[in-house]
Formats: sequence, C-alpha cells, structure tokens
Amino acid sequence: MFWDMDGTMVDTEPLWGIATYELSELLGRRLSAEKREETVGGAFANTLRVCAEWAGVELVDGDYDRYRSWMYQRMGELLAGDVEPNPGVRDFLASLKGAGMRMLVTTNTERELADYCIDIVGREFFVDSVTGDEVAQPKPAPDMYLRAAEIVGEDPVDCLVFEDSWAGMSAAATAGCVVLGLAEEVPEGVVRFDPAEFVGADAHDVSAWFSAARDRIK
Repeated sequence: MFWDMDGTMVDTEPLWGIATYELSELLGRRLSAEKREETVGGAFANTLRVCAEWAGVELVDGDYDRYRSWMYQRMGELLAGDVEPNPGVRDFLASLKGAGMRMLVTTNTERELADYCIDIVGREFFVDSVTGDEVAQPKPAPDMYLRAAEIVGEDPVDCLVFEDSWAGMSAAATAGCVVLGLAEEVPEGVVRFDPAEFVGADAHDVSAWFSAARDRIK
C-alpha cells in the first residue's frame, strides 16, 4: 500500500499554497487560484515553470537553484508551525501495520522536506519512502509508483494507492496501481474515495476497498 503525503496524510497543501503564491509574487505576478491548481501535487520544477510563465519571466541559468532554495527555506518556516496528521490517519496506519501490511510513502516533495512530514505522521508505520528527487521523473509520471512496487516486490496491479492530487492520481493509475482518489474529481482509472472513511477503519476495510475498486476499473 502506497500513501501520498501532502494533502492525503497531512494537511500541508495550504502551506504549499502560501509559499507558491509568494513565489509567484517574487517572480512579479501573483498566480490566480486557477493557475495555482496547476501546481498542486507537482514537483518544484513544474511550480516554477507555471509561476514564471504566468509572470512572463524567462528563466536563466541559476534561477532554478535560487528559487528552489527560497521555496524550501520558506516551506521549512511554515512547517515549523503546528502541523498534524489528517483525522483518523495515525490510528488507521497503526491498525494496518499491526495487521502486517507493508506501506510506503510516495511523495513529490523532495527528501529535504519530506522527512519532516513523514516523522509527523509516524515513520514507524512505513517500510520505506520514495521522494520526488529520487526518481527520474516525478508525478505525474509513473516512475515513483513503479519504484515503490519494485521495493516491495509486487506487481503494481496488486498495490493500493491513496492520492489526492490530479498529478498523483494520474501517476499511480498510469503505473497500473489500484487508486483511491481523495478528491471531488478524479482521472479515468481512479475510484473516488471519501477520506472520512479512514476514521475507525482497519485492514478488513482496506481489503474490501481494494476489491471493490479493482472490480470497478477492470
């Protein structure tokens, strides 16, 4: 079982939103809400591209590293506040671990910031993690999920994924995983899922969700 992090297990998306809007202002033009949506769940390279294009700025050598350094420093400041796992997540993870389920974190956030959030959720629940800077292409490419399946020695079709962003859901579906999408709108091949169901759920529920989702996307 593979878990996205930002938005899925911990409510950091509003913080990424703050930093992204500030980045766009740094580049000269604040993103609209619609353009901000194009950055959700994506890698920093995508965020910078969207912000630069919106501001009409042509990036030059050195800009990526400079803006990335700024963004990650800003996110570090924002994450230093009160950040908690989403409701029901920790109890659910503890139940699954107790049932012997192998779980990985699969996040586009780079290792530098990802470890902080993984610790907030509970590193002890996971056998491993894959971050955006550890694959050739981050989400929406399928690389991260193919790598996660390789780590646990399973075929992607036998792996269940929880994702909330369009980029993440698309990546997992393209990899061939069974995907439960924690969003109002989901891509083709993804089954919409209400995250409120995490509260009080256990391994038996997961088996039922997996079977029902796999049947729907066949």
